[in-house]
Amino acid sequence: MAVTMIRTIIIFLAIVITMRLMGKRQLGELEPAELVVAVLISDLASQPLQDPGTPLLYGLIPVITLFCCEILISAGIMNSLKFRSLVCGRPSMIIDNGKIVQREMRKNRFTLDELAEELRKKDILDIATVQYAVLETDGTLSTILYPEEAPVTPKALKLEVEKARYPVILINDGKVLVHNLKAIGRDENWLDKQVRAKGAKTFEDVYIMTADASDNIFFSMREVS
Repeated sequence: MAVTMIRTIIIFLAIVITMRLMGKRQLGELEPAELVVAVLISDLASQPLQDPGTPLLYGLIPVITLFCCEILISAGIMNSLKFRSLVCGRPSMIIDNGKIVQREMRKNRFTLDELAEELRKKDILDIATVQYAVLETDGTLSTILYPEEAPVTPKALKLEVEKARYPVILINDGKVLVHNLKAIGRDENWLDKQVRAKGAKTFEDVYIMTADASDNIFFSMREVS
């Protein structure tokens, strides 16, 4: 039993490290080649766990090999447009100037129901409001509405607006994130004053607190269970 647990932990750590080294892009979205690698890794890594008699290296070596292949493929994708097109494919124009491109729909085996579903996910209920729609290589749909259907922006209304400041989390479940505090040019003395002004006695009483460089604060007390 102990041996099985140790083998499981080793395989788990190897897969986690491998996926982490592949980069955040691979974790956030999977191109066809990356999907194949992820499926193969999960299948090959499970072999030593299913059969205790199988040497552990029989699971680790394929994982490392696939990781190396993925790194080489990623390098080729970054350095060659032709190779990128071959491995990842190309985006497809599904709606072109308000007209559904049926040839691209058939080519990608993309049904009208799927198109309607993807549009609903973007809060678009009327397909007539879409001027352009592109099916990306990772399967997501990018859309551009007709100008008269697009949400109004301050720029369109020629309004002057204050530049947005990026808020960061300063207190996360009672713990002070010192790095984020320094990022907005503040210290713990300032933070303590803000916390007490909101009615909390200590940092541990705060569930979450965010702030930006302009001192726009979001604050929530920790609930007593």
